[in-house]
Amino acid sequence: MICVSLGRARHTRMIAEHKYLVEQGAELVELRLDFIGRAVNLKRLIENRPGPVVVTCRRREDGGRWMKSEQERMMLLRSAIAAGVEYVDIEADVASQIPRYGNTKRVISYHKFSDTPDEIEQIADAMAEEDADIVKLATMATTFSDNLRMLNMVKNARRPTIGICMGEIGMVTRILGERVGSPFTYATYSVDKKLAPGQLNWKEMMELYRYKEINQDTELFGVIADPVANSHAHLVQNTAFYEQGLNARYLPFRVPRDDLHKFMQAARELGISGVSVDTPHMENVVDYCTQAESSASGIGAVNTLIFQGKDNLGYNTDYRAAMDCISETFNLKKGIEKPMQGVAVMILGAGGVARAVAWGLRQRGADVTIASRTMEKSQLLASEIGCRCVEWAERHDPKVNLLVNATPMGMHPDVDRSPFDAAQLNQFMVVFDAVYNPESTLLIKYARKQGCRIITGVDMFVRRLAYQYKLFTGRDAPTRLMRKTIKEATSPVRLN
Repeated sequence: MICVSLGRARHTRMIAEHKYLVEQGAELVELRLDFIGRAVNLKRLIENRPGPVVVTCRRREDGGRWMKSEQERMMLLRSAIAAGVEYVDIEADVASQIPRYGNTKRVISYHKFSDTPDEIEQIADAMAEEDADIVKLATMATTFSDNLRMLNMVKNARRPTIGICMGEIGMVTRILGERVGSPFTYATYSVDKKLAPGQLNWKEMMELYRYKEINQDTELFGVIADPVANSHAHLVQNTAFYEQGLNARYLPFRVPRDDLHKFMQAARELGISGVSVDTPHMENVVDYCTQAESSASGIGAVNTLIFQGKDNLGYNTDYRAAMDCISETFNLKKGIEKPMQGVAVMILGAGGVARAVAWGLRQRGADVTIASRTMEKSQLLASEIGCRCVEWAERHDPKVNLLVNATPMGMHPDVDRSPFDAAQLNQFMVVFDAVYNPESTLLIKYARKQGCRIITGVDMFVRRLAYQYKLFTGRDAPTRLMRKTIKEATSPVRLN
């Protein structure tokens, strides 16, 4: 079950949104009394409530907004119990001062915004002794392994327990709660109003992740990156899973650079079957592969990892997707050893995508030049791939047949910049921009205006995800649906 948190300054707004949520299928709503701007009229909020509620009045030290006296706050909570609301949230340190009455269930809660303590099991056991119907722990995830500890604690708890790791690192605990026996999880009402760090929108939980349908048989996949919020892969892959009737979910896993080893230790125990790998892990994850396809080994970067038995299998679908796009555009014939011999290429960037494209083009005989804003990175990549590099300021000097943008320049919200000057483009060039959001970047607009042939980031993105989908599921991906999904998600005019 998903509990939707409502925090509004006005009674009228909270009542209206509560009614709307129930009409939309919300089974439980949390009324955050600490958000009410004036004196709280509890009777007005709960007398004709359209559905079950959790009444919460959170102190500032626990992440709330309550500004009045503790005595007034305690009176509100006691009054909610006396009025017979379904649940009241009570902090563990004051639980003994608010006695049980009637049928109201007691959610005994604990919050820590700095970290996840080592002794969460002992904390939960002590809270259970406070006459708790439900124990709730909300702590801050500082490493990915905090998620595993929290989910295991919930799974093994002797009292119904909600265990949430806050922050972007901890989002997985919100999505997998029901899988480990949590009575409910929390989500926010609106996309732009989160009441706790890392909280997800309830419609996203219901429609994208289908929270209530996740069970022990659900296969888990995802993307590991830092940051992870900009990725649209979870939207595209989950839509494809549902289209083909698969009991699978694709989740966003924020894994900081120094935390990769802890993710790798926790992945199998969490039941993760495979992941996409993005910045900053594409090169470092190679060290964890027991086997890697030849292209991934040659590139020195992996963007797809499959956990098969005890093996970690590494692939690079950026390479496959980019080469497919380029081969189609240049109409390359199969069976020729060096089909791009004599083609001059400028690659902007020196990250994982640039590495995959550069390696693939060098294998096909192209004359590749690298330019990035950090010359040291350009030099390192050029020496490893076996190509030239130039200073960023000199990127317009070489005459090229193919220009590849593998930098994030032009990506939303930085849409008004191009990594290459329009005046330096001409109708004889092919321009390939790996940025997919938006599809029509400023560079692509320049290229169209100059009559260049173009390859957009959406072309590569869909192919990359389709290859990953095949590796994850063994099935051919619904590429038409994938393309439609990403185009709608990144369109300037959002479809509702």
